[in-house]
Amino acid sequence: MITSPRRMLTCHWAARRLQRYLDSDPSALLDAAEVHRLAEHLAACAHCSGRVEQYRALGQALHERSVRHRPDPELVARMYEQAERLITQGPA
Repeated sequence: MITSPRRMLTCHWAARRLQRYLDSDPSALLDAAEVHRLAEHLAACAHCSGRVEQYRALGQALHERSVRHRPDPELVARMYEQAERLITQGPA
């Protein structure tokens, strides 16, 4: 539980950056100072580090599901063919 206003503001700051930190999104990279500040906060805050673990577990579960449930290759091929037709010929 967050116990002080300062911690609450720091947690709010961290929460707004967690996905960018975890995803290493090249379009929205954190600068070195933000990464350092966030890493320090995560090391000290059980609440926010717990959120990181939840995000990582969710990401792992989604990855495992996507590996087990691949789309039908024939369906994918038909979709590509249709997309190519739309690009070259336009809508019917």
